[in-house]
Amino acid sequence: MSPTGDVDVLEALASLPTMAHPTVSPDGTEVAFYYDVTGRNELHVLDAESEAGNTSDGRGGAAGADALEQWSDGEVPRDARWFVEWAADGERVFFHRDEDGDEQNDIYAIDRDGSVEPVVEMEGQCMLTSVADAGDRIVFASSRDGQMNAYGHDLESGETTKLTDYDRAVWGALLSPDGEHLAYATNETDDFDNQDAYVADADGSNPRNLELGEVGAECGPADWGPDGDRLLVSDNTPDLGRAGVYDLDADAVTWLGDGEYDESGVTFVDDERVLASREREAVTMPVVYDLASGEGRELDLPEGVASTGWAFSDAVLGDGRVLIQHTTPTRRTELLAYDLDADEYEVLLEAEYGPFDPDDFADAEYLTVESDGVPETPQRAVEHDPYDELDIGALLYDSGERPSPLIVNPHGGPMARDAKRFDLYTQVLAMRGYSVLQVNYRGSTGRGREFKERLLDDWGGAEQGDVATAAEAVLDRYDWLDEDRVVVFGGSYGGYAAYWQSVQFPDLYDASVAWIGISDLEDMYENTMPHFKTELMEKYLGTPEENPDLYEERSPVTHVENVDAPLFVVHGVNDRRVPVSQARIVREALDDAGYHEGEDGDFEYEELGEEGHASSDQEQKLRLFRILDDFLDRRIGAPAEAAADD
Repeated sequence: MSPTGDVDVLEALASLPTMAHPTVSPDGTEVAFYYDVTGRNELHVLDAESEAGNTSDGRGGAAGADALEQWSDGEVPRDARWFVEWAADGERVFFHRDEDGDEQNDIYAIDRDGSVEPVVEMEGQCMLTSVADAGDRIVFASSRDGQMNAYGHDLESGETTKLTDYDRAVWGALLSPDGEHLAYATNETDDFDNQDAYVADADGSNPRNLELGEVGAECGPADWGPDGDRLLVSDNTPDLGRAGVYDLDADAVTWLGDGEYDESGVTFVDDERVLASREREAVTMPVVYDLASGEGRELDLPEGVASTGWAFSDAVLGDGRVLIQHTTPTRRTELLAYDLDADEYEVLLEAEYGPFDPDDFADAEYLTVESDGVPETPQRAVEHDPYDELDIGALLYDSGERPSPLIVNPHGGPMARDAKRFDLYTQVLAMRGYSVLQVNYRGSTGRGREFKERLLDDWGGAEQGDVATAAEAVLDRYDWLDEDRVVVFGGSYGGYAAYWQSVQFPDLYDASVAWIGISDLEDMYENTMPHFKTELMEKYLGTPEENPDLYEERSPVTHVENVDAPLFVVHGVNDRRVPVSQARIVREALDDAGYHEGEDGDFEYEELGEEGHASSDQEQKLRLFRILDDFLDRRIGAPAEAAADD
């Protein structure tokens, strides 16, 4: 149950303090992360050696206020999308700063007294990937020259040097501990789906493809070993992802695991152990592997989503414990210190719940449905023959409302998946009485390369049929769901799905909300950032010149005349991933097709200023919650009131 009385539920939910991107200091005694406990995103540093609780169930004891120090005061971005990383001396933290969410990041540094200075300022998007152990330089990726390539920056001289020059994007460039080598991933083959792991000299010279996987598979580095003679890598040659340790001297790789689950390498814990991340059904769990025996075990944590950070963040504390972020559908993200030897953990930073309790939140039921990509609902835009029948996983959140309207919420990416984590947007909807269905359609991650590649050349095809089929299945399975109040709502590629569902399966939905969504594939190709052009659009669909019919046919804007229920178009004006032109094109097409805009019209339109591709800022989240809640209340809330009056 949600709080009663004078509590503004939407404001209370948007104001729940959120921690993001924790990373361990070089000496292992501190953790830097973004935290908006003040109401605005700020950089905080936690003394990890301060006494917390001694409980092993994760429910008690967290570092006190005296162990948490706020370094910034408005200098870091409001949106906590991009990670932070320590300088080698532990006296500064690097962060990414853009203009109102446009993701054209420059790299800045902040020290303990709050002084901020620019480190790298250049055109395009800059993304820090490595800090030299010697403290003399950093490596970062940048799209300055058109494609995402690796650059080195000398911290003393201020000189920046381009290290790689590939036509395809370069990912995860990592300096070895001795600073002599650079590991990264890119693709030089004619197979657009391919990705290989490389090792070069630190200046980018003498690059060597390690040839660890087959052509067409994806392989890349995750972390250097402590001595720089080994490299932790990930590869999906056998279909399900696997982690391996590559020995540079022997030019040989040892693969870990038994191939039962989709796994990827994360980090070296020490000389003898590595961490990997395991995906199974809708949970993500860390696995520790002993390199001598090859044996691995999941960490002893409640099922949910447990991770050790993003990008190259260090996750090992000075006492050997591992830093873990852990969350479940009803428990918000907490920061844990996990003792691998004792299989115990303690909470370093507890989640805050404001006026709520974990029992107030809707839990997730994991279910599967059989889908051949063609639902019973008529296909109005493109007629598809049945595809291969697959078991499609989904999560259903029951709001408790009876009867309950249903929000179908396809995830973005599309190289992503929904899992058993705390999802604030889902809980906002559930607390307003809407049950939520999330579908891991074909093309989602976590089930191997073959499942993910089923989306190639088929946007708007079987994956959208999977979404509609899952919606039909839960409406048939649960009689407490109201089949007359079904809405599709999604952001980014989920926004593409919302557009497509509204034009392909209009008979299924009573309203649609497309947030930062793709509507016109050719315009997206021409105007997105360079690495999204090649690694998203070309990888999945080819170019508009190569496949003009596919680009036109699978663009939702081509079929706007099929829209048959209120459509809400929402987009950030500073979005560089999915440019705001995508929303404006739809608006113009709807106008041209004779649809009327307005609260009582056929569609509604909202541009969000000072915002890019979504935002974690509390005020900006609340703005979206309010306009979304208002739209849903006006457009599909009425049938419930009418039913109550009958």
